[in-house]
Amino acid sequence: MNGLTITSERLLVPSGSHGFRITAKIHPFWNLYLNGLGLALAEANECKRAFRAHSYRLSSNEKDFFDRTRSWRSYKEATLKEDILADNQAVVVQTDIASFYEHIYHHRLENVVKDLAADSSTIALQIDRILNKLAAGRSFGLPVGGQCARVLAEVMMTPIDQSLSDAGLIWHRYVDDFTLICRSQQKAYEALSVLSHALADYGLSLNRSKTTFLSAKHYRDFTENQIGIGLDSTSVLREIDLHFDPYSDNAISDYERLKQSLDQVDISFLLDLELEKSQPDAFVVAQIGRALKFQDPKIAEQLCATLLDAKNLDSFRASWSKIMRGVYAVRSQQDFNTIFSKLDALLDKIPEAAPHLLVPEANLLHFLRAIRFVRTETRGSFVRRTYDSTSSSAVKRGCIDCWRHWRDRANFTRVRNQWANLGLDEQRMVWLAAGSFGDEGIKARDQLRASLAQSWKLGFETEQSLSFSAIYESWAKNAN
Repeated sequence: MNGLTITSERLLVPSGSHGFRITAKIHPFWNLYLNGLGLALAEANECKRAFRAHSYRLSSNEKDFFDRTRSWRSYKEATLKEDILADNQAVVVQTDIASFYEHIYHHRLENVVKDLAADSSTIALQIDRILNKLAAGRSFGLPVGGQCARVLAEVMMTPIDQSLSDAGLIWHRYVDDFTLICRSQQKAYEALSVLSHALADYGLSLNRSKTTFLSAKHYRDFTENQIGIGLDSTSVLREIDLHFDPYSDNAISDYERLKQSLDQVDISFLLDLELEKSQPDAFVVAQIGRALKFQDPKIAEQLCATLLDAKNLDSFRASWSKIMRGVYAVRSQQDFNTIFSKLDALLDKIPEAAPHLLVPEANLLHFLRAIRFVRTETRGSFVRRTYDSTSSSAVKRGCIDCWRHWRDRANFTRVRNQWANLGLDEQRMVWLAAGSFGDEGIKARDQLRASLAQSWKLGFETEQSLSFSAIYESWAKNAN
């Protein structure tokens, strides 16, 4: 592990209406490998987890990695079911861990992982080495964004959760959010002290600015409003699981079932309600984005016109990724071809109407994916400027992907001629794009093939095994 190169890139991602965080884009092989290690750990750790830990519980079926019923909403609902809340003398503490992922210490995590693995296992050592490389030599911090990071965070929290249960506290946790339910203010301070010391044992601390004490009634009222209990206009939409797997054995029936479940919801009315608020509900807007592909084309057009209106873009900034995914889903389905031109016109206005929303790399990647279906003069200019000005390999890759879908021969030829100066991610996308350019693409692949085994190697391949470049070349051939 010490001699291997594990590449990754940092991307800026919005978090809520005003916050931002850094996420990690990891080399595809290492992301897969790290997730494989994470799955092994999750399976070993699940039986040790307290029932009051709600985040990223393993699914009991083979269809999903995580249990989709265990969500942030179900976590909040579980807190409301505690009998102690019936006593109006009760006090509830809401708090979270300061910079949770960033402050996880690799050595402490390694020790916790060792407790889950067999004596002869190297999983703990491998994870420690991989994390060290992804953190540029620092001995702390998890790469935000991957499934393994979520699993490792839960593994780290399991002994802390156990400490809270051993102390007799009534607690609930979702990732780094804690809810402590206590019989009095004194007990609340005592519980907070127990939590603080348990976290400190692992190098973690509470977020002072987000620690609040609420009366039982205040907490009930606030939480019910927060998750939409009693709000008839949005309650149905909040409760529908809009996840759809097109590769499932029952994809058609699943799709029809979701469409029918949305028939009782007036999505346009709910979107108008959110627009009237000074701060729209990010979850409701996200659900509307997820619901776009289940709508009649005319309704989808009206919703997209509102979501992408220049006057509304900033209000909906917290739900940008879900909105763009929804727009992409609509734009990619031929059932909506009657509204394609309207969607394209709306998308073309965004760079000028809300350029600040395209500054975070993750936002920009979602936008590039949504506009890659057809080239317009506006898009051609925007993508060229973006490619030439960005330092992000992921964004450059997104630009090349647009040129691939547009069959933009001029820009393909330009980046192909810069092959030696391209990053590895960009090279792989150019190789994939070559499949869209006929004889010119075939010749480009023939000329470049000899260099791939060396430049793309992972470092541990043997003569008897397939190289990463050979696997990628096979995949790219089938992808086209």
